[in-house]
Amino acid sequence: MDNALSFNLQCPIPIRDYPIVTLAHGGGGSLMGGLIEKMILPAFQNPLLAERHDGAVFDSHGRKMAFTTDSYVVRPLVFPGGDIGTMAINGTVNDLAMCGAKPLYLSVGFILEEGLSMETLWKIICSMSIAAGKAGVQIVTGDTKVVDKGKGDGLYINTAGVGALATERTISPAAVCPGDVILLSGDVGRHGVAIMAVREGLTFETTIQSDCAPLHETVLELLQAGIEVHCLRDLTRGGLASALVEIANTSRKEIRIDEKSVAVEDQVQGACELLGLDPLYVANEGRFAAFVAPQDADRALNILRKAPGGEKAARIGHVSEIPQPHVLMTSCIGALRVIDLLSGEQLPRIC
Repeated sequence: MDNALSFNLQCPIPIRDYPIVTLAHGGGGSLMGGLIEKMILPAFQNPLLAERHDGAVFDSHGRKMAFTTDSYVVRPLVFPGGDIGTMAINGTVNDLAMCGAKPLYLSVGFILEEGLSMETLWKIICSMSIAAGKAGVQIVTGDTKVVDKGKGDGLYINTAGVGALATERTISPAAVCPGDVILLSGDVGRHGVAIMAVREGLTFETTIQSDCAPLHETVLELLQAGIEVHCLRDLTRGGLASALVEIANTSRKEIRIDEKSVAVEDQVQGACELLGLDPLYVANEGRFAAFVAPQDADRALNILRKAPGGEKAARIGHVSEIPQPHVLMTSCIGALRVIDLLSGEQLPRIC
């Protein structure tokens, strides 16, 4: 035997069942869903991963905890309303909040491209420190790596977060029930359009700002008020539409929404029409959907509207009695439209 190491790994699924695709730059939507279904879930299968939630919820010495991780590759690094550092902190905090947890501790990994200016890096680190302070979390561990020039697009950030559950109720797509009311915490589309406006050099009467913000305090207020929350989902990659489709697929329930109830700012709508985008699929970094019991819907909506940036929170739909995993939307002209995952992302590298 030579000196080479030999491994005998048992593949959990036959190689012929792997999707035969090449990942495109910014690939997402149904392609990413296929990658998760065909490769990632079968390879790493376990009950926590099978929940298909924003994080894993588990018991640790008698205390329920939540754990999540995410990576950020936004371009440009700085945009109206935030930067990659602010987004990394808020995004991780929000994923924990969607599990019904109070965020506590974060890790941060920096992948730095050779040639990145120290001024830019310091600005982003300061943004992260400020965002962590506002969210009440501590960055307690991390890592730094440097890659060759031209191999990292300036800076990538990976984060992981741990939080303590603030409720005994199970909050996950699997807990969605027929009759649940779907609430949206504010207008949609601003983050993705803010990024694209910078990239494309578009100018408007006023600068479109990203909605990047922490959401945990609003979620905790819902839970402390005794709202019967069944599922929460922040509307990041793929926007509102993709989030609803993913929840419908996991819960095996039909979801119905009303397009007229979904708030989109006029400038955002105009930019989407100019760029050929559907605002329902544009990513947000400070918005979430809540599935709540019908008897608590009005109280929950009142809490959302009093939260920072929640003036346009609305009741946008419900979960029907039909056990079919799809999303149907009544359009502004009264037609019924099927909402599905896109074959790829409308806007790559925006989160």
